Amino acid sequence: MVKFGPKRDKMEQKILSGVAECIKKLDKLSGAGESLDVLPVFLHCVGNVMNSIVFGVVYEEQNSTWKWLQHLQEEGTKHIGVAGPINFLPFLRYVPRFNKVMQSLIDGKEKTHVIYQEIIDKHIEKKGSDENSVEDLVDGFLEEKARRGDDNSFYSNMQFNHLLADMFGAGVDTTTATIRWFILFMAEYSDVQRKVQEEIDGLIGNRAPTLEDLTMLPYTEAALAETQRIRSVVPVGIPHGSIEHTTLAGYHIPKGTMIVPLQWAVHMDPQHWSEPEVFKPERFLSQDGRFNKPEAFIPFQTGKRMCVGEELGRMLLFLFGATIIHRFTVSPPDGVELDLEGECGITLTPKAQKLIFTSRH
Repeated sequence: MVKFGPKRDKMEQKILSGVAECIKKLDKLSGAGESLDVLPVFLHCVGNVMNSIVFGVVYEEQNSTWKWLQHLQEEGTKHIGVAGPINFLPFLRYVPRFNKVMQSLIDGKEKTHVIYQEIIDKHIEKKGSDENSVEDLVDGFLEEKARRGDDNSFYSNMQFNHLLADMFGAGVDTTTATIRWFILFMAEYSDVQRKVQEEIDGLIGNRAPTLEDLTMLPYTEAALAETQRIRSVVPVGIPHGSIEHTTLAGYHIPKGTMIVPLQWAVHMDPQHWSEPEVFKPERFLSQDGRFNKPEAFIPFQTGKRMCVGEELGRMLLFLFGATIIHRFTVSPPDGVELDLEGECGITLTPKAQKLIFTSRH
């Protein structure tokens, strides 16, 4: 997840493979001109990109293990949202409603760890014949663990499993949700969609977008950023902890306090954003038409403990989002009003709804 060099090129190729499959599936499904729910397509294609990056595995769409993992991912995200109050009121774990959800999360975690261990074992076998090959997160972890020898304080099996779950889950859920929001807002605001298409057409014609195009497509980047602002996919942020006693805005915060950064409040604050409820990509453009990132724009949070996947997230959003809008005009079915409110678990996701994809090429 770097900004320059051969590693970035390799990452781009992994993503473009998923983008190509996504376009192929949308072409096939939209051929009859009927509306379709894109969630299954996005889950499979974005998920397989993350499978490749994290596990070094790519699944066929109908693979039973993969279908089960997708189901668990979707259900787990909802359950974590329901179980959230336990962070602040631990006794709630004994209330039947919360206890049932917690048990479901724990069972799902244990079952996925069995699958992870099978993947890890296959990587260990492969390492015997090609010790210098690091193609995914599993390879990287095994290499670092071997380099540190007996130091298992961090490089333990438990940490390994939880790291894999975090990287896969966070990458799939937030990226899929943001791409879905972007497509929905393009369908709702046809004038913005047309401007994005005209900008991409003017730069690249009929070829597919690449990462090199990103800085030369400021309006497209602005439309993606405005989507991330107006629909923060992690509206209450991710819990952090204070490592020492401190005072903030007159409030005393003891060491060890759980701190939840309210991202939604920042992104919808009228002191930073005029008419925050209005979808307006122009707010991310400077007077000379260049992309401008305001300080109050924190889709990946901020500070030393911000999201480690920021660069990967930007790559995924641009390559999937720009390519889909370049290849298709997206619109709601006749007479259908799109729901732009969404459903909030640990992430804010669009409600299931169908759209029409009309090929432009």
